[in-house]
Amino acid sequence: MKTSVEYDAFTNLVDRVLAVPHSVIQQRVEEHRKQAALNPNRPGPKPKQKRKAVKPSAS
Repeated sequence: MKTSVEYDAFTNLVDRVLAVPHSVIQQRVEEHRKQAALNPNRPGPKPKQKRKAVKPSAS
C-alpha cells in the first residue's frame, strides 16, 4: 500500500510519542512545574505557601 510522506512522518512521530512510558512523562511534567514555579515574573495565580506544623507547647 502506497502512503504519502506526510502520513508516514505523522505515524512515526505518534509511535515515538506513544513509546515513552507514562512515568517518564509525569516526571518531566513535575520537573517543568518546579522550574516554572521559580520564575517570579510568571503570570497567573501564585501558588499558596505551605504552612509549617506548629509544635505543641511543653506547658
